[in-house]
Amino acid sequence: MNYTEIKINKKEAEEILFDLFNIKGEVSELPGEVDFNFRIKIKNEEGYILKISRLNEDAGYLDFQQSLLRFIEKKGSDFEAPKVITDKKGRVVSEIIDENGNIRKVRLLTWISGRVWSSVNPQLNDLRFSLGKQCGILTKALQGFDHTEAHRYFEWDVAQSLWTKEYLNLFSSEEKKILSFFQERFEFSKESYDMLRKAVVHNDANDNNVIVSESLIAPKVKAAIDYGDAIYTQIINDLAITCAYAIMHHNNPLDASLPIIKGYHFEFPLEEIELKHLYNAIAMRLVISVTKSAINKEKEPDNTYLLISEKPAWEVLKKWRNISAEFSEYSFREACGYKAHPNQEVFEKWVEEEEITFTDVFPTIKKEIIYPLDLSVESLWLGHSSEFNDLELFQFKINQLQKSQQEKLIAGGYLEARSLYTSEDFSVIGNSGREERTIHLGIDFWLPSKTPVHVPVNGVIVTVTNNNKFKEYGGLIIVKHKENNIEFYTLYGHLSMDSLEGAKVGNPVKKGDCIGFLGNSEENGSWASHLHFQVLLSMLHFENDFPGVALHSEVEVWKSICPDPNLLFKSEVLNNLETKSNQEIIKYRKQHLGKSLSLQYKVPVKMVRGQGIYLIDQFGNKYIDTVNNVAHVGHEHKQVVKAGQQQMALLNTNSRYLHENINQLAKELIETLPEELNVLHFVNSGSEANELAIRMVKANTGQRDIIASEVGYHGNANICIDISSYKFDGKGGSGAPEHTHIIPLPDTFRGKYTDKDATNKYAKEVLKQIVKIKEKGRNVGAFIIEPIISCGGQVELPEGFLTKVYEYVRNEGGLCISDEVQTGCGRMGKTFWGFQLHNVVPDIVTIGKPLGNGHPLAAVACTQKVADRFANGMEYFNTFGGNPVSCAVGKAVLETVKNEGLQKNALEVGNYLKDELKKLARDYPIIGDIRGQGLFLGIELVTKNMNPLAEEASYLANRMKDHKILMSTDGVDNNVLKIKPPMVFSKDNANELLFYLKKIFKEDFMQKSNIE
Repeated sequence: MNYTEIKINKKEAEEILFDLFNIKGEVSELPGEVDFNFRIKIKNEEGYILKISRLNEDAGYLDFQQSLLRFIEKKGSDFEAPKVITDKKGRVVSEIIDENGNIRKVRLLTWISGRVWSSVNPQLNDLRFSLGKQCGILTKALQGFDHTEAHRYFEWDVAQSLWTKEYLNLFSSEEKKILSFFQERFEFSKESYDMLRKAVVHNDANDNNVIVSESLIAPKVKAAIDYGDAIYTQIINDLAITCAYAIMHHNNPLDASLPIIKGYHFEFPLEEIELKHLYNAIAMRLVISVTKSAINKEKEPDNTYLLISEKPAWEVLKKWRNISAEFSEYSFREACGYKAHPNQEVFEKWVEEEEITFTDVFPTIKKEIIYPLDLSVESLWLGHSSEFNDLELFQFKINQLQKSQQEKLIAGGYLEARSLYTSEDFSVIGNSGREERTIHLGIDFWLPSKTPVHVPVNGVIVTVTNNNKFKEYGGLIIVKHKENNIEFYTLYGHLSMDSLEGAKVGNPVKKGDCIGFLGNSEENGSWASHLHFQVLLSMLHFENDFPGVALHSEVEVWKSICPDPNLLFKSEVLNNLETKSNQEIIKYRKQHLGKSLSLQYKVPVKMVRGQGIYLIDQFGNKYIDTVNNVAHVGHEHKQVVKAGQQQMALLNTNSRYLHENINQLAKELIETLPEELNVLHFVNSGSEANELAIRMVKANTGQRDIIASEVGYHGNANICIDISSYKFDGKGGSGAPEHTHIIPLPDTFRGKYTDKDATNKYAKEVLKQIVKIKEKGRNVGAFIIEPIISCGGQVELPEGFLTKVYEYVRNEGGLCISDEVQTGCGRMGKTFWGFQLHNVVPDIVTIGKPLGNGHPLAAVACTQKVADRFANGMEYFNTFGGNPVSCAVGKAVLETVKNEGLQKNALEVGNYLKDELKKLARDYPIIGDIRGQGLFLGIELVTKNMNPLAEEASYLANRMKDHKILMSTDGVDNNVLKIKPPMVFSKDNANELLFYLKKIFKEDFMQKSNIE
């Protein structure tokens, strides 16, 4: 009979349920390979699952399943499992006769509420750990259970998986190669595999058989269901099957498997020999899956459930084929708390007794004292990226260091995180965004080219090659050693081409033999002359290469495969290189720094280097910075840094002495402003700029009353706090002072006024405040506002608002201040200054640290009239305001904006990003508004009823950080994501941002249906 003839429909299922169990409920179909399954919903109860067999189902097989479930129930395991419900006659397996006269077996089990694994997004490490943990608990609960049916022939049993070889003809030639590779590996290791521990196991914790809790933030696995595939087999197979499905849809399936293995081992300790077979077992489950899919396509083309895992299974198989089986085993071992490499401790014990000196490697140098060279991400010696990427300069610095340390051998670098590796070959896309290979696995010895290098231990040459790609080894020789049955390798990188000519694979070498000579930059991979010396306990799958740098996420495995070369030399200097952990830094901050000093993100990040659009942590991980508008032209821009360094080397003093820098900066700045604004005062920060602006107001108008916007922020000095609603209306604030008057946030999306007449209504709010001030017998001193209100959530002012407001204020003799600390210097794209978007000219413009690219530099621009009245006899002097160093930096920033076309970039990239975000909003309705100009944008998250979604905004910012993209939230309700990156932010950066935004918006917490 075909599938449609034997299928049971919902109506039939309802009748069967009532007839056998006297239960009525809402019935819905569920997928299943063997049984026809139905979900039974009962009001105020968990409900049931009704399972109706196909024709001629084996009664013994069904008894096996029911007995297994009853065994677990009697054992009282802390693992949740379905319970068997007996029918009206007390039977655990019932029978019916269908309309075609066929006997069908029927079972009823309790329903376990929750979500199936396949529907959960994201599946993070904690969830995968809980999956492994619960599967380990189930394995433990099944210990001691047996049944004759557990020993049946079963195609889904990994132990019996070699039947798949008979069906290779169903696949393409490329697919056959992959399948044959795993089948041959499995067959080759079968003798050892057959000796592994065995028991009855669940055998089918696939992504539709695992139940997860309802929590959307920290979900946990509750149970595995559907015990129909349970079998007596190798215990490791159960973990392999769990992994095989749970690692689907990940860029790095090996990395995805490790928390599962760790969780399983936590509950049910795995033996080292079992971990040796886990890579093969995972692969063979996937081989069974794709083979079954190929067969079933022909047998039952209408049964889509049978094909549900085919595509993702193939995706994993292809990735798994490219992962080293040996490296996988070492990763599994490390996850279980074993030494990653099984010979690590044996090697360490052997090397303790050995006496090897640096002179053994460099007999012509004869130096035993080490000068440790720090080339880490944090290295001050290394300097700016432009310096360490300048090969001639780097070599010069090394030469100078060698001259100053003539009695010492310059060396270091084991497990050092470095930013030196700039080739794309050192970058991969992992499960949480881009990862960089930064962790150095050897020791570098910095010596002149042509220095002879000698072998410190007897051995045989196994690799001789020229890796001549940029930032690779150049000349490379690897020697295999065997001492007291201990096998290891030493690697010699960055050798000369002459070294390779005399070395042949298979040639023996004795301790003291010359292996080669250090190469120059033209032959050593484009490096300053040095030896990269590395110890390996395994060559893994490599023949003519071996990684000298690893991902930080894999460092625990790599440091076992590649132990510290200093174990040979025993230098105390190289052993004493320590760094403080983030936890230690946080602890000190909490104890000794200001108690109101906050840290960004739930898990803070330590940043030690900046480069263009990136902030880089101490491990060399690069984070795209979409937050830091202060680094206006890019973090540590070469020309800006150079300008500051050069001037600092000459002079830094105050503005009471004549110096050209202050005039040159003034000239550059005035050229960007309307002709009316042609007088400048230089200060050190936006706060100082706004403080000075208010002093100017008082001197010009004789008035103290300031009108400002709700949620406006103008700095952290006393007067600035007094006019910043963001502060005095926030935590720790005590409301507006007597002379500060706040208008509603002029937000046309979710503010007080959102209709067509919003402009007039918001403008009249200013008029109302003027009237209130005058009723107190005073008058308005100034109106201050940002052209786009940043802390309010990147709120654009209504069109025509500033024109009306400026007129109202000026009619009363007040001044108009445009706070351009956040918006100025070309960031708007369309215009250089934010106020220019509104076709107005303020009386005073305040400019902040973006003018100095983060250097403490700011300015106040004003009209001649304002400046003249401010010069009332009381001198304004600022010790550091306008100093030569700051002015050199500021001039370089403005020149960079101009020379690199960064205002145009802000316009083009900003418009592109804004358009793409609007498209994104069509797919994700919680994106209520996309607003802003240039590279100063906001994404506001709201419910259907326009309620703010602060938790979702915070969740998104923290999840984006997990993918190495920095975002932050703001707004009245903290529900707006700000995008204000350095102005070098490119279209490629925008696309990466959009890619991960889409990914996070798809996650369950962002998709929850109860948002109203």
